[in-house]
Amino acid sequence: MGDLPAHLRRSLTWDRGSEIAGYVDIQLDLRMPVYFADPHSPWQRGSNENTNRLLRHWFAKGTDLSGWSPEDLKRVATMLNARPRPTLDLKTPAQALKNLLTQAA
Repeated sequence: MGDLPAHLRRSLTWDRGSEIAGYVDIQLDLRMPVYFADPHSPWQRGSNENTNRLLRHWFAKGTDLSGWSPEDLKRVATMLNARPRPTLDLKTPAQALKNLLTQAA
């Protein structure tokens, strides 16, 4: 995330989980505040919830991703990022990010 323009990394909101135990270092390295969603409040992390739903197509809940190669994970990410989203006016996430990055330039 450190490579993103400052206007795209004003803050970060995460779900609560052990995977973010090092949030203090991340917050300092990125120079941006990290917030945590309240328990049982999926509306505070809508993008996360939607992405999790889409990922269930490939990975069952609780799947150990260490059994998947980096190439496999990249292929899934590429497929997800190439999927048009109604919330992005049927642009793909990659297209929407490209637009945001070009506007900043």
